[in-house]
Amino acid sequence: MYSSSTRRHCDSSSVQGRRRRSLRVDPDSPTRLLRCAQRDRCRECGNPVEWYQRVRDCPVRLHPRELPVAEVPADYRWHVSSGLAFPAGDGSAWCRLAHAVICPARGATSVIAPTLTGLRRALAVNTRRLTNAGAFIPAAVSERPAVQQEACRPARPIVQILYVRYLAARSVDEIRCVAQTRHRDRCTRTMLASDGPAGVWTLVPATATQGQLALPAEVMALYDLSSLPYAEQLRWRTQRCPQHAAAPTAADLALTDWEPFDPLVHHPYVNPRLPTHGRRPHPDGEARKAVRR
Repeated sequence: MYSSSTRRHCDSSSVQGRRRRSLRVDPDSPTRLLRCAQRDRCRECGNPVEWYQRVRDCPVRLHPRELPVAEVPADYRWHVSSGLAFPAGDGSAWCRLAHAVICPARGATSVIAPTLTGLRRALAVNTRRLTNAGAFIPAAVSERPAVQQEACRPARPIVQILYVRYLAARSVDEIRCVAQTRHRDRCTRTMLASDGPAGVWTLVPATATQGQLALPAEVMALYDLSSLPYAEQLRWRTQRCPQHAAAPTAADLALTDWEPFDPLVHHPYVNPRLPTHGRRPHPDGEARKAVRR
C-alpha cells in the first residue's frame, strides 16, 4: 500500500518531479518579448486586440481570432511567422486581420466586405455592453490632445533619440521600463532616473524627414536626448531602466512606447511652446530657449 503523500500515476508508477525552468529569449530571436502576441484592449472601442511586431515598421494590432481567407480580401490579409506579422497571406485557408479595419469606433468606410460588416457589428455590440457596464470609457476621437490643454506637461511628447524623432505614448516622467523582473512581472522603475542624466527641452522647426512634407513656418517642443552618451540613448530607445540595461539577458514584457514621428500624421501633438514656459516662439522658426528637465 502506497503512502498518501506519494504521487503516483494510474499504473502505480511514481511521478517524477520536474525542475522549474524560466523562459529565456533566444539570441537569434527578432524580438525580445517572451510572448509574440501581447494581449491588449483597443483604446477607441475596448475590444481585445493582439500586438505583433513587424520587420521594420511599428507594431500592428491584429484581431485575436483567425478568419477564413474567403471572408477577407487579399489586400487586407495578414499572417504571423516566427513571431512577426506580415501584411500578406501565407497560402493557407486562414488569415489574420488588422483591428483598424473592423474597429467600430472608426468610420464605416473601413468595412470592405459584407462578411466583415457582421464582425464589426458584433464588436460594436460588445463595446456598448462594456460601456454600459462601466468597464470601458470610450475616448472621444474629436477630443483635443492633452498636449494642447496643458502646455507645462505634454501627455505625448516628441523625443529625439540617436537623431531619430519618436512620439511617446505617455509623458516623459511616466515612461516605464519594459523588462521582466526576477518575480516575472514588469519592472516598476521609470526611464527618467532622478540621479541620472536628462534630456533638454528645446524648440526646433517641424522639418520633414525621410521625404515627408514639411510644415511651413512652424516650430515644436522637443525633448532632445542627443547630448547624452550613446549607451544612455540606447537605453532610452530600448526602454530599460539603468538596472536592466546592465542585464541584457532579461526579457521584455511589453512593447516600447516609441512611434516614429510623422509631422503630418502627428500634427495634433505638435506643441509650439516649451513645457516649462508659456511663451510663443519667434516667427523665424529658430529655437530660442532650451530647458533642462
